[in-house]
Amino acid sequence: QIQLEESGGGSVQAGESLRLSCAVSGCTGSSCYMGWFRQAPGKEREAVANIDTRGLPAYCANDVKGRFTITHDNAKNTLDLEMNSLTPEDTAMYFCAAEYGRSWFRRCEDRSYSKWGQGTQVTVAS
Repeated sequence: QIQLEESGGGSVQAGESLRLSCAVSGCTGSSCYMGWFRQAPGKEREAVANIDTRGLPAYCANDVKGRFTITHDNAKNTLDLEMNSLTPEDTAMYFCAAEYGRSWFRRCEDRSYSKWGQGTQVTVAS
């Protein structure tokens, strides 16, 4: 059974950085797609970034490209999201998600993932 637990959220000033981490159990980087999603108040949940079973990243949200970096630590089996140059628009609850890999996996759609963490809050003040 896949279990996910996020950590690393907090409150920062615009321009600062945060690193989120998701401890994964029940699947590995070679068996699961793993991703980060976020949901701001009053908005729908959106895909931020993910890694496929070959370890290749994809950045789904255009406004994070060049600022966020997603990695998977195979030894620790953690999914990390390094977030730089944060803006108030990045304020949201961030969720880790995972799903066993399969053909035609729509990696930037939240309905593709059945396992979710509880979320960690990121707040960026201007």
